[in-house]
Amino acid sequence: MDSQNVKQRTRDTVDEPNTIAGKNNSKNVRFRREKRVAMAQRGFRSLAIAVALPLSLALCNVYFFGSTKGYGTSSSRSLSKPFWFPPLWALHMTCVTSSFLMGLSAWLVWAEGGFHRNPTALYLYLTQLGLSLAWDPIVFRMSAPWVGLLVCLATFGALVGCSRQFKVVNPIAGNLVMPCLARASFLAFVNLKLLFL
Repeated sequence: MDSQNVKQRTRDTVDEPNTIAGKNNSKNVRFRREKRVAMAQRGFRSLAIAVALPLSLALCNVYFFGSTKGYGTSSSRSLSKPFWFPPLWALHMTCVTSSFLMGLSAWLVWAEGGFHRNPTALYLYLTQLGLSLAWDPIVFRMSAPWVGLLVCLATFGALVGCSRQFKVVNPIAGNLVMPCLARASFLAFVNLKLLFL
């Protein structure tokens, strides 16, 4: 008989919210909620850094190296440009957009722990970032479209690798690389046309 009362009392203490067990449970729920809020704030800060760093590098690159020396701005060259040849501001806008998308994609992979499990993804991301930043100075400042074409092809290869590695970790991150692949292939066509202008 005593064992039945003990079981019943145990149930009563768990069911009542005013007991010690009920108070501990509400503290645990509040602690978990505070922990989630703190994690969300850290995640937002890391997202801001992951996007702002490549974006600011791309903007600095456009500002310092995005002149028109190698792009063919003289009147004789502008007459021979095809209709699909983009204006300079459009090329710079695609560069900034691509940097934003790659930063967001890299953050999604980092948040899943993909760079720790697979450092190749990090190396490919850093490679494509460096190559995409190198294209403007090579083509616009040094007027070397042959080297720019090689840089475009290497960037395309690094982006294909990023897409494959990122898709394994997070499919959304892999899909965010696709517009950057389209930009790299379009830059290769622009570069080819610059060779023959």
